[in-house]
Amino acid sequence: LPTMKMLLSLIALLSAALLANTAPPTCYSRVLSLSKEITESFKELQTSKAVDSCVEMLPRLYLDIHNYCVLAKLRDFVAYPRCERVLEVSELKEKARSLYTIMISYCRRDLVFLTDDCSTLENPILPPIEPS
Repeated sequence: LPTMKMLLSLIALLSAALLANTAPPTCYSRVLSLSKEITESFKELQTSKAVDSCVEMLPRLYLDIHNYCVLAKLRDFVAYPRCERVLEVSELKEKARSLYTIMISYCRRDLVFLTDDCSTLENPILPPIEPS
């Protein structure tokens, strides 16, 4: 019986150690996940029927964090003067501002830009949609 208690205690201790050792998100993983979240939110905003007509005029927001032009794209989107009264747009601008800040300050040394082709952010080549 004491051996069983010791074994259970050891299992509990090892389980706690494994949970404690999970790696925190890296700068790269945080930037990648936030850019995907912003891109998805923008797509949802564009397809939402309850959205103001100003949303149609918003700058296109396709983000590729490996493209140096993404920084200018984020600046342009955040600085866009219209749609202040649309809550979803304000929230999206705040996320874009956060991503920009993370990229230029916290993660500046960790990011590698593979291209500076700004046209791909305007007209992205998206993967084909797989039939379901």
